Amino acid sequence: MNDHNPDLTLLGVFSLLSILAVGGGTAVLPEMKALTVNVHQWITDGQFRDIYSLGQVAPGPNMLMVIVIGYHVAGTPGALIAFCGFFFPASALALGSSRLWNHFEGSPWRLALQKALAPIVVGLMAAGMIAIARTAITGLETTLIAAAVFAIIYFGPKINPALLILMGGVVGYFTLS
Repeated sequence: MNDHNPDLTLLGVFSLLSILAVGGGTAVLPEMKALTVNVHQWITDGQFRDIYSLGQVAPGPNMLMVIVIGYHVAGTPGALIAFCGFFFPASALALGSSRLWNHFEGSPWRLALQKALAPIVVGLMAAGMIAIARTAITGLETTLIAAAVFAIIYFGPKINPALLILMGGVVGYFTLS
């Protein structure tokens, strides 16, 4: 990619990630982190974690975080370029392939592909969560907060995630400050 032109580099990075985002943006979090933090050094580990967290609590798709990264790199034009680069290629691919996909409805290979893709997507999403956890879980306190939220979500009654985020923030404020 052309590191001398940040606009083209942004477009290339996020277009590539868009095409690789099988199952959603979470599936490419490890690669997005590697490209934005390690390869291009646009943001730090901590900034990536914070931007991802912001994307989780903001209304709309959580992958709107690409706008914040693009803005960090090249201001408002960068935000627009990152948005278009991440969302347009996958949208065009989905639109274009849906006609072909529907043509083969009921086909044994289509059913086999659907069954095979489900665990692949789960694995990609889990890898994305592990990439975020590595930067967010930094000690005993953060481990306990993460474990408590997991236990509440998995074993407890259905609770609005916004309430869990608020509770985690309050606990974090008092235990981590």
